[in-house]
Amino acid sequence: MAYMDFSMDTYSSPDSITDTKWVNDHLNDPNVRIVEVDYDPAANYLQAHIPGSVLWDWRKDLNDQSSRDILSPSQLEELFARSGIDDTKTIVLYGDFNNWFAAYAFWDLRYYRVDNVKLMNGGRKKWLLEDRPITKEILSPTRTKYVAKKPDETVRAYMDYVKRSLDMGDKVLVDVRGPKEYTGELLAPPEYPNEGAQRGGHIPGAKNIPWALAVNDSDGTFKSRSELEQLYASKGVTPDKEVITYCRIGERSSHTWFVLKYLLGYPNVKNYDASWTEWGNSLKTPIEK
Repeated sequence: MAYMDFSMDTYSSPDSITDTKWVNDHLNDPNVRIVEVDYDPAANYLQAHIPGSVLWDWRKDLNDQSSRDILSPSQLEELFARSGIDDTKTIVLYGDFNNWFAAYAFWDLRYYRVDNVKLMNGGRKKWLLEDRPITKEILSPTRTKYVAKKPDETVRAYMDYVKRSLDMGDKVLVDVRGPKEYTGELLAPPEYPNEGAQRGGHIPGAKNIPWALAVNDSDGTFKSRSELEQLYASKGVTPDKEVITYCRIGERSSHTWFVLKYLLGYPNVKNYDASWTEWGNSLKTPIEK
């Protein structure tokens, strides 16, 4: 069996996650495509990255530039083509901010039913802490052809659905933002002043479980399964309920979505990716502070 970080083999879907050693051992594997997903490529990928990795810019590559939506099927096909990805490749995602945006990319790909994809535990942070090889060389893969599949809407929530869910006891909302965003004291974190909303607060009834509680401060890796189970169960977020995660723009909530669905095996988890920038800016949506 391949080497695993502690407890990784106890997660519900161990094939969805891998460690830095496995990635290091597969740097020259032609059947593996490593992808760095960044919010700020100039401060990360363009400075140094894992050898053989390609860049996905969260703003440019994973969002439709003409509408507030994720990338379209044709945009996914073009992204895969220029990244040298087809159905034979195993995709390994990693990135900055303890894999916020890599987890968002993972959610995007699963929405389009891409099966052979993994998240590298710890992201850039752990790779650099371990002093593993890095380069500034930009890879130019041979173009491939990929045909996008029909979306899986079971992993995504829209505002109307969230509104209908508010009074249903079998559903629970998880607000993964920081406590001051949850209470409405902050409209947006200071480092992202342009990503706020007209109103502060949270969706009525939502449980506040900040995304960062799921990772280890030291290296950005996920906590053990037992720690994660206790974290969510203590707030009433249990596998018997449908869970809807949200944050501000959908990236942190994708991280928690990944934890609940793939590490803990919750059967019904949706990501409300429009999140607070939609809810807090929309007319007649109820809020709590």
